[in-house]
Amino acid sequence: MNSPEQHLHVALVGASDKPSRYAFMAMKMLEDYGHTVTLISPRLSAVESRPVFPTLQAAPADRGPIDTITLYVGPEISMKLAHDIEAAKPRRVIFNPGAENSALSRGLEAAGIEVIEACTLVLLRSGQFASSIG
Repeated sequence: MNSPEQHLHVALVGASDKPSRYAFMAMKMLEDYGHTVTLISPRLSAVESRPVFPTLQAAPADRGPIDTITLYVGPEISMKLAHDIEAAKPRRVIFNPGAENSALSRGLEAAGIEVIEACTLVLLRSGQFASSIG
């Protein structure tokens, strides 16, 4: 197991139960690095016995505040989630490749939320995931 300098609470929006999907790989790697992962998808109830919540607001509060939301959904879906993302008050939102959304990015930045376009997997492997949070 790799150990980052700090353990973060990460909401993974667009969770997948398919091992070939990047969202699934990110879930596994985030856990391997010691982060608490909350899975979000309206289409799933569980991924390998991990609970999946239909919305950010449905996620349990006992895990503490969300440090990072990592997006694995396209802009047409993420725009519908703008209010929910802002209401979750994460410290940052990561737009993974294919999830870029300039309108949502501008809105989140205006709300004081750090926005980065990067690959969660690359950030983890390069040691930048925990250290890059503002």
